[in-house]
Amino acid sequence: EVQLQASGGGLVQAGGSLRLSCAASGFTFDDDAIGWFRQAPGKEREGVSCISNSDGTTYYADSVKGRFTISSDNAKKTVYLQMNSLKPEDTAVYYCAASFYSSFCPEHMDYWGNGTLVTVSS
Repeated sequence: EVQLQASGGGLVQAGGSLRLSCAASGFTFDDDAIGWFRQAPGKEREGVSCISNSDGTTYYADSVKGRFTISSDNAKKTVYLQMNSLKPEDTAVYYCAASFYSSFCPEHMDYWGNGTLVTVSS
C-alpha cells in the first residue's frame, strides 16, 4: 500500500519560514519522484516542486524559485520542502504526491497524500 503523509503546515508571518515533510512508503521504483503541490481556494492546483529518487534532479515552479528548497532523506523515505521568505500568496493547502517516473512530475502523479494547511499572514 502506497502511503504519503504530509505534515508541518501552520501559521507563519510573511517573510518567515516553514518546513514541510512528506513521509513516503509502499513503492520502490528506482526512477520515482515525489512532488509538492498546493491549492488555494478559487485557484488551480499548482505543482510547486519535484525531486527524483534516482538522481536528485529537482524542479521548481517559477513562483517559488529562490525561496523554496526540496530535499530528501532516503534512509527515512522522507521528502522535505523548506519554504523561506514566505508571502501571503503562498497560503494554500499543500499536498505531496508520488509519480512512478520522475519525468512525469509534476504533470502526472500516481498517488496523492493528505494536505497540510500553510497560512502566511501579512
